[in-house]
Formats: sequence, structure tokens, C-alpha cells
Amino acid sequence: MKKNARFFFGLFGGLLAPLLIILFVDLDPSKPAVTYTLAIAVLMAIWWITEVVPLAVTSLLPVVLFPAFGILNGKTVSSAYFNDVIFLFLGGFLLALAMQKWNLHKRIALKILHFTGVSRGRILLGFMLATAFLSMWISNTATAMMMIPIVISVISQMEEQFGKENTRKYAIGLLLAIAYSASTGGIATLVGTPPNLAFARIFSISFPHAPEISFGQWMIFALPVSIAILMVIFIYLYFVFCKSKSEDENEINPPDFSSHYRALGPFKTEEKVILAAFLFFALLLLFRSEIQLGSIKIPGWSMLFAEPAFLNDGTIAIFIGVILFMIPSKTGKEMLLDWETARQLPWHIVILFGGGFALAEGFIASGLSEWIGNSMQSVSGFHPLLVIIILTTIMIFLTEVTSNTATAQMMLPIVGALSVSAGVHPLLFMLPVTLAGSMAFMLPVATPPNAIIFGTDRIRIADMAKAGLFLNLIGIVLVSLSVWFYGRFIFDIDLQNLPDWVNFH
Repeated sequence: MKKNARFFFGLFGGLLAPLLIILFVDLDPSKPAVTYTLAIAVLMAIWWITEVVPLAVTSLLPVVLFPAFGILNGKTVSSAYFNDVIFLFLGGFLLALAMQKWNLHKRIALKILHFTGVSRGRILLGFMLATAFLSMWISNTATAMMMIPIVISVISQMEEQFGKENTRKYAIGLLLAIAYSASTGGIATLVGTPPNLAFARIFSISFPHAPEISFGQWMIFALPVSIAILMVIFIYLYFVFCKSKSEDENEINPPDFSSHYRALGPFKTEEKVILAAFLFFALLLLFRSEIQLGSIKIPGWSMLFAEPAFLNDGTIAIFIGVILFMIPSKTGKEMLLDWETARQLPWHIVILFGGGFALAEGFIASGLSEWIGNSMQSVSGFHPLLVIIILTTIMIFLTEVTSNTATAQMMLPIVGALSVSAGVHPLLFMLPVTLAGSMAFMLPVATPPNAIIFGTDRIRIADMAKAGLFLNLIGIVLVSLSVWFYGRFIFDIDLQNLPDWVNFH
């Protein structure tokens, strides 16, 4: 019944709301496109939230509606769906698929777990480190799916040793660790989680003359934030789920990590080559552009080329992806990456990205962003840190019930306009909204990793909500303070003056 009610509200509410806006609202009499863009945005927001049709289908609406309502021509809208950020995502995913094809991702995870030790706390830490590291480069969903069989084998062994009832609490902690680490680790890199990629592109659309947010600059900012949040999550999960009344239960029999690792066989040539490609990929991304740290300047390797600006992170990602198709395996019977494997690329996410980018283009072209900014002049009286806290709180709890990617793509253009209206650097508001998109810890529907651990039938929604609410509140504090104190330094944010490149016209 609930599902039917959600479908009914989504379908008819999604159609009725924009119709009422068009008929009875006139935001700017001189620019009808402003009102039309708002109506289309409301339609997409309702359909994204209710998922009355697949997210990717909703994301295609601008291709039809923007030209029909005179907001953008079809050629401009279509070009928004494929750009350098999309190629960064595709190239990174190709590398991830190659790692999965040859089981390199499992070897990395099991090796980390082997070194962390066998106490309850160390196993928890091992799973968190392995999951967080992999999710920096592989999709959060794929990382969680890969780690679940390993963690289930550990839980099963503990149930044999101590009994199911005595293991249940610790098992919940391990499962939560997988989901939370997948989300938290992903924020450290631009390719780690979809909201980060959405931010990079929407920022460039909203402020085309702004300096590029490079992979290296983002990682210098987000990696320490990711580590800090991961440490807090570990401490919380350890004290809530790892402590046992019996001292004997704090040490368990060594999990069968060694046998899992041995089952992978010797370190194959293919794995070594892919690992080398992975490290090369990371280094190329990190040091492509000049990195400025206060008075210290690290030149980027792109300066070696005649046109450094022509090279971007998408160029590097596709270069690595193409190379993997050209390197044969040791037997010579197949390549390290083949098209059969590459067909697993999540094209629905690519279209979802494109829909958000097209919506952002419409916000700018129609003048809706400027209208929103002008209508929020009252916010300029608030302290910027208070605005950051409010935006972070809204984003974290909104993504508990909506797609974090879709929500980020709805929020970021609005937040960009809000920042200009408030007279502050756009990154001061856009950064916390982006990070907050990966901080939903309470509900299974919030993120795919949450849904994956819930699907094991070893954890209840009540368990997730109780632990997640506390971490959501901690996330609000950490994200807000990280941007306010650390992000301002990394991105050279001046609180007194807007940068010269801020221009909506």
C-alpha cells in the first residue's frame, strides 16, 4: 500500500506541481524561462525522490523539456550529458573493473586484514581500512558487495566459537563498519563517490571562469576529512559493539583470512600490472596540476606539454582505461580488460550525472540561479558558519530518503546562487553540501552500501537508525568545522571579498 501511495504521489504530484507553477507562478515576468525551469526542476525532484520511474529516466527529461520550453537548445542540453567529468568516472570504473576481473581488490582487502590482527577491535579496524581504501577508487556499491562475503565468513566463524547470541552485537558492528567505511572512504577522491563528481562539474558550470578543482587539490582537502570521520566512526563502533563482558571474548580464533588469501593463488602477473597501472593513475591525477599549499608550490607534470590546460583528469582516466585494453595477459589469450567486462559499466549512473549537469545548465541559462540568489538576500545577515551548519544538516537528513547523487545535483546549483547572494565564496557553501551527501548513516535506502548490509538479514533498521543518528550529528559537526577551518586554507577562501570569477551572466 505504501509503495502504491508513493507511486501515486510521485506520478501525479510530479505532474501537477509543475503545472500549477506554470499556471499560477511568475517569478520574472520578463523571463518566462525562469518559471519554466523551476517547474521542470520540481518535476525532476519529485520523481527523483519518489523513484516513480528509474532515476536515469527522470534524468533524461531536460533533453525533451528544456528545448520545448525555450530554456536551452537541444544541442547544448545533449552536450551536458557527456563531458570530462563523465570520462573521469568511466576511466576510473574501467580500472576498477580490471581490478575485479583479476581479483586484485580481494587481495588488497585480505592483505590489510591479515596485518591488522585478530582482536575484535583490530578486525573491525582492518575491515574499515580495507573498505575505505578500496572505496576511494572503486564505487562504494562494488566495494561493499566485495567485502560482505569476507565479513560474513568472519561472523560465521565467531558464531561457531561463541554462539549466535553472543556474536550478534559484534556482527552488527562489523556490518555497519562496512557500510560507513564505504561511504566515508569515497569522499577522499573525486572518483570515490558520485556527489564529488557532480560537484566538480556543477561548480565549473555555475562558475565557468573559476579555477579548476583538480583531483590532487580535492584529495589534499578531503583525505584528512575522510580520515577524521573514519576515526570517529571506529571509536564509536568499537565502544558500542566491540566491548565484551568476558575478556576471553575480546580475543577470537584467527579468522580464516590466510586460507582466503591462499585461495587467490600466487600474485599473478596480471595483478602486478594492474596494480602498477593503479598507482600510476593515482600519481598522474594527484600531480597533474600545480598544487599550492600556502607559500609552497608544487608544479604539475602537465606543464611539460605545449597546452597544459588541454589535459584534464578525464584525459588521464581514459588513457589508463585504453591502455588496459591493449596489454595482454600472461597467457596471451586475453587482454587485461575486455569489452565483455567493460559492458558492466553503470550507464544509468552516467545518465543520472548528465541529468544533473543539464539541470545545472538550465539554472544558469534561464536566470533561475540569479533569481534564487536575489531572493535570498536575507541570508547575507547570517554568519557564514551558521549557514554551513544549516546546509549540512539539511543535506545529511535529506539524503537519508533520497538518492545522494540526485540530491546533490538539485542542491548544488541553488547553493552556488545562495553563496553569491550572501556575498561569500561559493566553495564555502558548496563543499559542505557535497561532503554531506555521503554522510547518511541511518536508513537502508540512504545509500547502496546501507542497503547491501541490510540485505544480509543480520541487522535491523532500528540498529542502523540508532547508530546512524549519532553519526549523522557528528558528521554535521565534522563537515562544518572541516570546511570552515581547513577548507578555507586549501582553497584560499577569502571571507571578505568574492573572487573575480564569480559571474552568473
